[in-house]
Parts: sequence; structure tokens; C-alpha cells
Amino acid sequence: MRGNVVLIGMMGCGKTTVGKLLSRAMGRSFVDTDQAIEERLGRTIPDVFAREGEAFFRAREEELAGELARRRGLVIACGGGLPTRTGAIAPLKGSGTVIFLRRDPAEIFDQVSMGGRPLGQQGREAFLTRYAAREPVYLSWADHVVEVQSTPGGTMRQILEVLKP
Repeated sequence: MRGNVVLIGMMGCGKTTVGKLLSRAMGRSFVDTDQAIEERLGRTIPDVFAREGEAFFRAREEELAGELARRRGLVIACGGGLPTRTGAIAPLKGSGTVIFLRRDPAEIFDQVSMGGRPLGQQGREAFLTRYAAREPVYLSWADHVVEVQSTPGGTMRQILEVLKP
């Protein structure tokens, strides 16, 4: 497989952890879009949201997605909201295979720290509502849906299985 592997899903589903494992297993470079934006701006995402707002952040995300789509051989972990913007996800889909890492949203909220996640600060009900709105979007862009396993390695192995020619 020559194109990129693009991981999408709700914040906290394991895209970064699994993406790092997957990139090592495939001998590819790994890019986390949120981390890349933080590095470029020299600030954390919560700080960017607080100072410039979500629209500014989403514009940076779209710029980065376009750049990454022009590269090959990457494993890309997308921020949870990236697929909600066609201008960001469409170029990435065109550059490779999109995999939706699906994990129960209640489990995510109950087990994953929401510290440092601006859109995870509004409480459990808001999180579940956001997931319900995003899941159809994730499904519409996904080439494959992989259920998150009990370990990151198990999830990585599931991805490798669906990527087999």
C-alpha cells in the first residue's frame, strides 16, 4: 500500500497511540494533526481555542491536511473534529485509506482524561451528543471501520488486517 493511512474518530479513541504503533509496524512516518498544529504555533490547542477560537484552529487544521495529502507513506492521526470539515478530510481521503476507529463514547468519556481537550470540557452529555452528531460523518468518510480493541496492539493488528490487499 503506497497511499497514506488516515485514522479518524472521536477524541480519546486511541488514534495517536495506535497510529504510532501502526507507523512503526509499517515502517512509515507518523503525524498527529493536533500535535503538528501545536508545534507550528508554539502553543497548546487549549490556548489556541482560548485566544483565537475554534474557527482559527479549524483553518490551521485544513491547511495542514492539504499539505499532508500531498505527501505519501504516512500514518496520520486526525483530530476528532477534522472530518467534520470537508475541506480538511477530502484531500486526506484522496491521499489514501481512511480508517474510523470506533469506540463506545461513554467508555471514552469515563476512561480517558478530558484535560487538554477543549471540546471535552462541557460534560458527559455534551460529549455523547457531539459523538452522536459526528459518528455519521466518520462513517461517511471511512473506507474501513475498526472497532477499538482492549489493547492498542490489538487495534493495530485489526487495522493491518483490513489493509491487506
